[in-house]
Amino acid sequence: MSVLAVYLADNLWAFTVAATVLGLLVGSFLNVVVHRLPLMMERAWQAQCQELLGEAHPPATAGKESEPFNLVTPRSRCPHCGHAISALENIPVISYLWLRGRCAGCGKSISPRYPLVELATALLSGITAWHFGFGWAAGAALALTWALIALSLIDFDHQLLPDDITLPFLWIGLLLSLFGLFTDSAASIIGALAGYLSLWTIYILFKVATGKEGMGYGDFKLLAMLGAWMG
Repeated sequence: MSVLAVYLADNLWAFTVAATVLGLLVGSFLNVVVHRLPLMMERAWQAQCQELLGEAHPPATAGKESEPFNLVTPRSRCPHCGHAISALENIPVISYLWLRGRCAGCGKSISPRYPLVELATALLSGITAWHFGFGWAAGAALALTWALIALSLIDFDHQLLPDDITLPFLWIGLLLSLFGLFTDSAASIIGALAGYLSLWTIYILFKVATGKEGMGYGDFKLLAMLGAWMG
């Protein structure tokens, strides 16, 4: 291991502080994920629908909507005036306090949710690092924590649990079970199956009884994901 890795392994406080600072940075990125990923999904659905309808140039994706839009492009902008957010204006928490919660371009209020997500991610990252200590388990647990934060916020805003998050983390949970990091392979596989089938069964029974859908398939995949990680 490198000198830094040895130091972090021997000093739990230092590792916890490093994870907390990293959590602030990741929290800033999660704000982008929570805002953009549902829009990316909507655009993909629209494109698929337009393709099925045989529309070569769908009106919903014309002009500005046809420009590249992902988690990296375009740069973050103020939704009110279009002011491009500079690096100095994008420092987690500090920039929000420095700008007094207002856009540097138009002076409109910036939602306090942005720094709160950054602080929450930092706090949960620090707790996770303190609990597991330096090692592979902490790294995996941090990644799962960040994924669950993003899923929680997207679900709260849009009632969606994106496959782009749940499915990769389902497979990661199964893969980690090969090394016994959190649970063994048998428990991981059974946990994934039980997680999915338990909610699927409730879904089917509710639909038979009421004729309505009580939940989405994203809930099944989320519980399967958690089963794969925790058994």
